[in-house]
Amino acid sequence: MFSTFLIDAAYFVAAFLFLYGLKRMASPVTARSGIVVAGGGMVLAVAAAFLYGFDVSARAEPYLTTNVILLVIALGLGIGWAWISGKRVAMTDMPQMVALYNGMGGGAAAAIAATELLSGNALAHGPVVTVLAILGGLIGAVALSGSLIAWAKLDGRMNKAWRLPKHQYVNAALLCGALFIGAVVTVMAVVGAEETPILLILVFFAVALALGVLLTTPIGGADMPVVISLYNAFTGLAVAFEGFVLQNPAMIIAGTVVGSAGTLLTLMMAKAMNRQVSNIIFSDFGGEDDGSDGEIQGTMKACDASDAAISMFYANKVIIVPGYGLAVAQAQHKLYEFVKLLQKQGVEVSFAIHPVAGRMPGHMNVLLAEAGVPYDIIHDLEDINEEFAQADVAIVLGANDVVNPAARTRKSSPIYGMPILNVDQARQAYVVKRGQGKGYSGVENELFFLDNTSMVYGDAQKVMVQMIEAVKSLG
Repeated sequence: MFSTFLIDAAYFVAAFLFLYGLKRMASPVTARSGIVVAGGGMVLAVAAAFLYGFDVSARAEPYLTTNVILLVIALGLGIGWAWISGKRVAMTDMPQMVALYNGMGGGAAAAIAATELLSGNALAHGPVVTVLAILGGLIGAVALSGSLIAWAKLDGRMNKAWRLPKHQYVNAALLCGALFIGAVVTVMAVVGAEETPILLILVFFAVALALGVLLTTPIGGADMPVVISLYNAFTGLAVAFEGFVLQNPAMIIAGTVVGSAGTLLTLMMAKAMNRQVSNIIFSDFGGEDDGSDGEIQGTMKACDASDAAISMFYANKVIIVPGYGLAVAQAQHKLYEFVKLLQKQGVEVSFAIHPVAGRMPGHMNVLLAEAGVPYDIIHDLEDINEEFAQADVAIVLGANDVVNPAARTRKSSPIYGMPILNVDQARQAYVVKRGQGKGYSGVENELFFLDNTSMVYGDAQKVMVQMIEAVKSLG
């Protein structure tokens, strides 16, 4: 049928747009256009789904069933909500939105699995399709509930890690229970059952959702960027599995691309923290220092913003380390204004980005791009870390754990072994911070107590205004 040819052709073009868009996203220069290209592919894939309601070969009029009407209504509501929320969301809330949208993707895959299992379609296609539906449903449900917990943590609605007695044994029991129910459903497909008992499916998804919650609640705040990336990979994998169930090429390709990209990003971020993904999920990272290495020596020394600005104005090389506090203060535009004043003076200015700085992957890169900071002065940890020893000044704005020397020397610290930015090796370090509190992981920062470190207390936005005024007064 001609309609089938149109659908297949549309999915082929959509798949090409997905892959080409992803390739363009690999560079900050072309990332925006890559998102538009991939988005166009998704629009085409969704439009192709409506062709199933057309019998082109018979030249029949398109029909509207109740399901199609509901689909249009759902699309309208979804597009409207996404457009409004996307326009209103603040940069500081972007990690929460990413976690929430990622959860919705996993939930959609789980809903497809539930529909196929309850309707008997999966069973009718045999055990292989049934297994894929079950795995997609399990992974999607875990991604949904886990992402919602990540959202609650990022949004400040859940401020502490929460654990049950024998927590990991409970998780293991839930996983085994879900797999057992999945095995029962698979056996039903083998013996030729026509439908799956509703109660069995309800228990299966309840167990899967509980597993996602309990997997995420113990994870410390410092691991949230890795968790978001991991659940993104889960969502992609679930969508790919359900694409096989529905025999939908666009879902298979999009899910595979998202799953593989999310997996690679998760592994890269875990490597940047010198930790295994399993260690992040099944450990107590983000807890308190047990103090076995003794108390931190030294005292915090306060410094005026104007004095720090003047020292940078007369420096040769300055390295800036942005963190989540910069996003909270929405100070990125003022920061770049200050940077341009330094560059006009002839100061060499660079930005140093840690892979897990902020609350989601690439958070700081997005923040700086919003302010118009040129890409060529933004450097990753491995590219710039050796330059701190030659820097006259290093300034930290709202970052904590990613610059903590305890990760190198303090074995009792929960972040021991994590690669950090070598801010402590600069001749002079300034830390812009609202108060003397600890970072997101709750670990005391040794950098604050070093002889070559001065603390500039205050909101980053106000501090940058003071620094700009101090520099302008010089000339």
